[in-house]
Amino acid sequence: MRPDILNPLFAEVTALKGVGPALARPLERLGLARAVDVAFHMPTGLVERTRVHGLAMADVGRIISIVLTPFDYRQSGGRGPFRVFARDAGGDVVSLVFFGGGSGWARKLLPLEEPRLVSGKLESYGEHLQIVHPDHVLPLDEMLPEREPVYPLSDGLTGKRMVQLAEAALTRAPELPEWIETGLKQRRNWPDWREALGRAHADPMDSVARDRLAYDEIFANQLALMLVRASTRKRRGLPLKGDGRLRDALRLPYAATGAQTRAIGEIEGDMQQQTPMVRLLQGDVGSGKTPVALMALLVAVEAGTQGALLAPTEILARQHFDTLREMLVGVPVNLAILTGRDKGKARESTLMGLANGSIDILVGTHAIFQEQVAYRRLGLAVIDEQHRFGVAQRLMLTAKAEHPPHLLVMTATPIPRTLTLTQYGEMDVSRLDEMPPGRQPVETRVMSVQRLGEIVDALDRHIGVGGQAYWVCPLVEESANSDMAAAEDRAASLRARFGDRIGLVHGRMKGPDKDKVMDAFQRGALSVLVATTVIEVGVNVPNSTLMVVEGADRFGLAQLHQLRGRVGRGTGKSTCLLLRGDGLSETARARLALMRETNDGFRIAEEDLRLRGAGEVLGTKQSGEARFKLATPERLEAMLPIATDDARLLIDRDGGLEGPRGQAARVALYLFEREAGVQLLRSG
Repeated sequence: MRPDILNPLFAEVTALKGVGPALARPLERLGLARAVDVAFHMPTGLVERTRVHGLAMADVGRIISIVLTPFDYRQSGGRGPFRVFARDAGGDVVSLVFFGGGSGWARKLLPLEEPRLVSGKLESYGEHLQIVHPDHVLPLDEMLPEREPVYPLSDGLTGKRMVQLAEAALTRAPELPEWIETGLKQRRNWPDWREALGRAHADPMDSVARDRLAYDEIFANQLALMLVRASTRKRRGLPLKGDGRLRDALRLPYAATGAQTRAIGEIEGDMQQQTPMVRLLQGDVGSGKTPVALMALLVAVEAGTQGALLAPTEILARQHFDTLREMLVGVPVNLAILTGRDKGKARESTLMGLANGSIDILVGTHAIFQEQVAYRRLGLAVIDEQHRFGVAQRLMLTAKAEHPPHLLVMTATPIPRTLTLTQYGEMDVSRLDEMPPGRQPVETRVMSVQRLGEIVDALDRHIGVGGQAYWVCPLVEESANSDMAAAEDRAASLRARFGDRIGLVHGRMKGPDKDKVMDAFQRGALSVLVATTVIEVGVNVPNSTLMVVEGADRFGLAQLHQLRGRVGRGTGKSTCLLLRGDGLSETARARLALMRETNDGFRIAEEDLRLRGAGEVLGTKQSGEARFKLATPERLEAMLPIATDDARLLIDRDGGLEGPRGQAARVALYLFEREAGVQLLRSG
C-alpha cells in the first residue's frame, strides 16, 4: 500500500482546482494524468519581464510589463484581428492585437479608460508598436512576477494555466523524511526534497535543486533493482547441469565465436547454481544470440526440465519457432509453439503436452505465461527483446513455477552501459561483441529524397536480378494512422511500376494478415516489402540485401541501426540507403553521419543516448519500464555510480529498509513508482 502521506500527490489531475474534462484532455496528451505527473512536469525555460514606465523602440523584441490605458477598439474586416489601442503614462500609443474572432473577451479584459498592467513581447509593425496576445492583463493592485517558468504545452493549454496547475500540484507535495545519506547531502549542499521541487519549478536554471531531484529518481531506481536482485538471490531454484547429449547432436552452420563460447560458459555456470540465474545476453544484430539461447534451453532439457522462449510479437515467435526447428533437425527434442491466435484442439493439445512434460521447449508470445498455462517442470525462461517486458513482468514469470526458473533475457538493441545499469541493474550481463564468420558489414549511404526517381530505378535493377528489398516509410511521431497512410501511399506508387511484387505491412493490420505478407516475402513470392517500423525487430530474410529508409532524419540512431540490421543476414553484399529531407537539424546530420561511418551497435547506442536522452533511447513508447522524468542523460551518467553506491550502503550498513533511512527510502520507492521494488517491501 502506498504511504498515506503521498495520497494527495497521487490524486487524479481533475482534483486540481479548475481542471474539468475539457482541460484534462490536453493534459493527458502530455502524459499528465495525476497531480504527481504535473509536479514532475518541469519547466524548460524562463520568461524574464522588463518593467518599463514608457514605450520605446529600444525595447522591441523584449518581454515588457507596463501600465497602459485603453482608449479605442478596432476590428479589421469580418474575421481580421481585433485591436485595442492604449497609451502609456507619456501618451505614446501601442496596439494590443487579438486574433481568432470574438472581441468580447478582449473588451472585458481591457475596458476603455481604465488603466491595466499589461505584459507581452513588444514588436514593431511598420512604424507602429504592438503586443500580440499579451500574456498578462491585470488590475493595478495585482502583482506580476518578473520571472515566470516556461513549460512544455499541448493544444488547448496555455503557459499561464500550466503555471497555475504546477502551483496547485506543489501545494499537494508534502515534507518527506530524508532518504539521502547525510554526508552526501551536506557535501552537495542539497535542499530537502520539498524545497528542491519548489525551487526547480520557480527557476529551471537552479541546477542544485534539479540535481537533487534527478538524484532521488536515480536512487529509487537503483534501490528497487537491488531489492529485486536480493530477493532473487534469497530464493532457491533448481540447479541444472546438462550431460551434453543433446548439444553434441546439434549441427550449427559455423563454429562458435569466442564471445559465444564465453557467454555459453557463463550461462552454464549460472544454471548449475541453486540461486536462479538472472542474466542479460546483449548482442548486436547478427551476433548469434539464438544459438546461445538454444544451448541454454538444451541444458535445461538435458537436466530433465522444460524451457520456454518468449517473443514480443506473433511474427517473431513464429520466426523463432522455424529457426529452432531447423537447428534441431535430428535432435530428439519436442518443440511446440503457443500464441494468442492458437485456439481449440491444437491449443488444448499443447497445454496437455506442457502439463505432462512431453513438450520440452515452448516458443510463444506472452500467452505462454497466462494463468491457464501450467508447466510440468519449467527450468529456464528465455525472453527475447526484453525492453518490452519490465521488471514487474520479469517477477511475474518467476512466479510460474514451484521453483523459480532460471531467466535469460536477450536484446538485440545495444544498450549503453548507463542504461544497462538503470534498466537491468538486477542482472548479470553477457555481451556478444564479435560477429560470426562471413557476415559482411552493410554499406550505408545517405541520399536526398529529391533523388527518389534514381532510387526507384536502382530498385528495378536490384529486383531484376532476383534481389529483394525492404522499403521503410517515415516515422510520424505518436501516430500509427499517419505512419500507415505514408506506407500505403508508397506501396501504391511502387505497385504502379512493379505490379503485385510489392507487399505491405503496418502496425494496424491483423496478425494473420501481417503473417501472410511476411511469409510471402520470406518465401521470395514478393520482391519488395513496404513497411512501417513493425519490421524493426528480428525479421530474418537472408536474400534481402537492400534497405531503403525514407525520412531517415526523423528516426533515432538505435532505430536506424535496428532497421539496417534487417539486411546483411546472408552472404551477399548489402546496402542501406537513408533518404533525408532538405532542412536537416544538427542532431539529424550528426546521426546520419555516424550511421554512414560505423556498423558498431554499441558505439551507436552511446551516441544515441547523448543525442536523444534516456527516455527515448529504446524507442518512443516503451511499456514496462519506468522512464526517467527528472534525470537528464547527463545527470544520469554523472550520478548513477553515486546513487548505486548509496543504495548499496543503505542495504548493507544502514539497516536496509527497516532503519529510519530505510523507512524514508520506502516512501521514495512509492513516490517514483519503482513498483518492482515496492512489491518486495512486503517481504523486505
